[in-house]
Amino acid sequence: MTGAEADAASALARRRIDRRYLAAGAAFAVFIAAMFALERLGLSRRWIAAVFLLGPVVVYAGIGLAARTMQPADYYVAGRRVPAVYNGMAIGADWMSVASFMSLTGILYVTGFGGLAYVIGWTGGFCLIAFALAPYLRRFGQYTIPDFLAERYGGWLVRVVGLAVCALICFIYVVAQIYGVGLITSRLTGFAFELGVLVGLGGILVCSFLGGMRAVTWTQVAQYAVMLVAFLLPVVWLSFKQTGIPLPQVAAAVQVHKLAERERQLRDDAAERQVMEAYRAEAARYEQLLQDPERSLAQERAALQRQLSEAITAKAPVREIHAIERRLHAVPPDVATARETWERARRQAAERAARLGGMPVHAQPFGADPDGTGAERDSFENSRINFIALVFCLMAGTAGMPHILARFYTTPTVRAARQSVTWAVLFIVLVYVSAPVLALLLKVEVFSGVVGMRFDRLPAWIVEWSRVDPSLLSVVDLNRDGILQLGELRINGDILVLAAPDIGGMPFVVSCLVAAGALAAALSTADGLLLTTSNALTHDLYFSLIDPGASPTRRVAISKVVLMVVALLAAYIATRKPATILHLVTPVFSIAAATLFPALVLGVLWKRANRWGACAGMLAGLGVTLYYLATRDPLLGAWFGDATPEPLWWGIQANCAGVFGVPVAFVVAIGTSLATPAPLAASAWVDAIRRPDDAA
Repeated sequence: MTGAEADAASALARRRIDRRYLAAGAAFAVFIAAMFALERLGLSRRWIAAVFLLGPVVVYAGIGLAARTMQPADYYVAGRRVPAVYNGMAIGADWMSVASFMSLTGILYVTGFGGLAYVIGWTGGFCLIAFALAPYLRRFGQYTIPDFLAERYGGWLVRVVGLAVCALICFIYVVAQIYGVGLITSRLTGFAFELGVLVGLGGILVCSFLGGMRAVTWTQVAQYAVMLVAFLLPVVWLSFKQTGIPLPQVAAAVQVHKLAERERQLRDDAAERQVMEAYRAEAARYEQLLQDPERSLAQERAALQRQLSEAITAKAPVREIHAIERRLHAVPPDVATARETWERARRQAAERAARLGGMPVHAQPFGADPDGTGAERDSFENSRINFIALVFCLMAGTAGMPHILARFYTTPTVRAARQSVTWAVLFIVLVYVSAPVLALLLKVEVFSGVVGMRFDRLPAWIVEWSRVDPSLLSVVDLNRDGILQLGELRINGDILVLAAPDIGGMPFVVSCLVAAGALAAALSTADGLLLTTSNALTHDLYFSLIDPGASPTRRVAISKVVLMVVALLAAYIATRKPATILHLVTPVFSIAAATLFPALVLGVLWKRANRWGACAGMLAGLGVTLYYLATRDPLLGAWFGDATPEPLWWGIQANCAGVFGVPVAFVVAIGTSLATPAPLAASAWVDAIRRPDDAA
C-alpha cells in the first residue's frame, strides 16, 4: 500500500469512527430526555437508578466486547492507530479520575481559593508532558515506561526499579478509584459499600480484561462524553437557579460577593461561637485523656460499664440501653488504638473549633490574612509556601504518571502524540474551569439554604447520605438550640459532587446522571491504571526477564490473569476505607515526581546519564519521599504505629513530600552518573529520539 493509499484508508477509518460517536452522542441525548420524561410520569427512583447504573456499563461492555483482542500490539498500545483528537479524549477520561471529578470540587469547597493549587498543578503537568516527554516516548515506540528506561539506560536493573515504581504508583492510585466506585455504586443502588465495590469492579474489568488498551481507549472516549455532560449540567443548573445567568463563570462573579457576606454573618454569629466553645472543650477532653492513655482507657470502660449496669437495674428504655452498649463497643480495645483514636479526634475537634467550621474565607488567598496579627501573617506565609510546593509536586508528578505517559504510545505518529496533549488539555480544562464555580455555588446553597434550618426540617439528602456512611456526612446539635449551625455540619468533600443535584433541588435524573459520570471517571482511570500495572508486572518482568520467548497469545493471556489478581487485591484494600480519595491520591504525585520524572527527563535531555545514576536517583527520591510521608502524615503515621507526626521541615506539609524527593533524585542521579562510566550508546540514542517531528 502506497503512502497516499494509507492516508486515504486512515481518513476513511476516521470518518467511520466520527459517525459512530456522533450517533452515540445523539442516542445519549435522547436517552437523557426520555429519562426526564419518565421521571415526570412517575417512574420509580429505584428503576431510574438501576437504568443509569446498568445502562452505561452495558454500553462500555459492548465496546469492550467489540474491541476484544489477543494481539499484543492491540492489547498494549491499541495498535498505534488512535487519532489525536480521540487520544486526547481518552487521556481526558484517563486523567479525570474520581479525584478530579469528585474530590477536586470538595477540596475547593473546604479550602476555597487555596484548592486552586490542584487545578494549576495538574494542568501545568500536561504542559511538561507536551514539551518534554510525549514526542520522545512516541518516537521510542515500545509498550511501557520501564521499556523506555531499559532501552535508554540499558540493563535489567533499571527495568526492575522502573516497573516497581510504576506498579507502586498505579496500585495506590487504583485503590482510590475503586474506593470511589464503592461510594458511587452504594449511592445508586443502596448496596453496602463493600458490595458496591464488588459490583463496580465488574464494570472495571469488563473492558481492560477483554481488549486491553484497544478496548480501554474506545471505551474512554465514550466515558469522557458522559463525564463532561454529567459535570457541566449541575453547574449550569445551579448558576441559572441562583442568578438567572446560564454561564457559570459569569454567575460566579456575582455569587462570590454573596458568599463573602454570608461568611461575615456566620463568623460573628453567637450560636456559632457556642459550637466553637463546645469543640474546644471536646479537644481539651481528649488532650486530658492522652496524658495517661492506659488509666484513661480503664476509666472510660469502667464508667460505661457502670452506666450500663445502672440503666439495666433501673429498667431504662431499651433505646437508652442500646445507646450505652454502642458507646461501650466503640471504646478502643487497647492502649495503642486508644492513643491513635483520641489523637485523631482531638485534632479534628481542634480544627472545627475555628470559625466557619475550620474552613478559611473562600476568596482569601492561601487561607490566612496577610495584614492580620503576627500569627496570621506567619500562617499566610506558610500556606503560600505550601501552595507553591503543592503546585510543583502535582506538575512534576503529572509528568511522571505511568498510565498517562503510556497513552502516547497509541498514536500513529509523533506529531499526533504532541497534538493529543493539546486536545487533552482542552478536554480537561472544560471541567477544571467549572470545578471552582461548582464549589462556590454549592457553598452558597449550603451556607444560605441549609445552615440555620431547624433539625426537624433538614432536607432529605442529609439523612440519606448520613445513612450511607456517617463519616461522609454528619450533623449534631452541640449547643442544643435545635438549629443547625455551620460548625455542627460535617461534609466529606468526596460526596459533594454526587450530592450537588440534591443540594440544588434538581430532578432525580440529574443525580443519577452525575453518579453515572462519576462512575465513568472511576472506571476509565481504573482501567488505565490496572492495565499499566499488569503490563509492568508481565511485559517488563515476566516476558522481558524470565520468558522472552513466550508466544503472543500466552503474553496476553498471562497479562489478563495478572490484571485480575491486581484488581481483586486493590478492591480488598479499598473496602478497608484507608483514607479519603484525595488523601490517597495526592502522595502518589510526590512519588511519581521523585522517581520517574527525573529519570525520564535526564534520559531525554542529558546524554551523560547512565543506568547507575537513574537507579540511584529513583531509589533515593523514593526513599526520601516515603520517609517524609510516613513520619509527617498523621494517617500514615498511625498505620506504622505512631499517631504523633514529627515536626515539618520548613513548614512543608506531608502531601508536598516531593519537594524534597525531586531535588534529591536529580542530585543523586547526576552525581552517580558522573562518578560511574558514561553509557556508550546513549549519545546516538538520544539524538535519534530528539530529531524533529515527522509524520511517520
